Amino acid sequence: MSARPEGTPRRLPKGERTRTRILDSATELFSRSGFNAVSLRDIAAHAGLTHAGVLHHFPGKESLLIEVLDRRDRADAHAVFPGITHPGTPEPGPGVRLRMLVELVARNSGTPGLVALYTKLSAEATDPGHPAHHYFRERYRILREEVAVLVEALRAEADPPVDVDPAVAARQLLALMDGLQTQWLLEPEAVDMEVLVCDFLLRLGLDPEGGARGGGLSA
Repeated sequence: MSARPEGTPRRLPKGERTRTRILDSATELFSRSGFNAVSLRDIAAHAGLTHAGVLHHFPGKESLLIEVLDRRDRADAHAVFPGITHPGTPEPGPGVRLRMLVELVARNSGTPGLVALYTKLSAEATDPGHPAHHYFRERYRILREEVAVLVEALRAEADPPVDVDPAVAARQLLALMDGLQTQWLLEPEAVDMEVLVCDFLLRLGLDPEGGARGGGLSA
């Protein structure tokens, strides 16, 4: 058997390829219709599998939903807060992480389906009975903590000091990003998410291109 040429992507085992196909189908259907309107049989048909075939990989629609959410969040978190996904991993400096956060906002503009998925599901998940309710509560709790730590690190570097409460700024920034996503989905040509997030950061005295500027507005 010939060796795989160096640099050639590793071919995933059949089971992993099937799981990926199911996750891709679930992501597309959840993005289009929300969680409640999509059945496991819909996902199976979209993926070209039987209902039993999907159940072989996922015990139910709820577990599939959490896997869809977790897959996207792991990729985003690793890009900006690698310590979340890989504890002990050295993190870039705060200025670099702030730029990466803004770049993440820009990348979201190229994935309307995934933005729609999070917008729909986060609204549905406000119901305590929704299967993703706990997931979104924990997601926002972790994001508030991590963004507040980032703002505090930027604040400490500023000269003169940035007059901002890190916890308040973190909540405001997350609310702004989520609200902009809804507006962008409704009228993408009228809402430049990256520009508006950068403007907010600059008003706080946080330079998205280079960390903290000093001064800024009181939060």
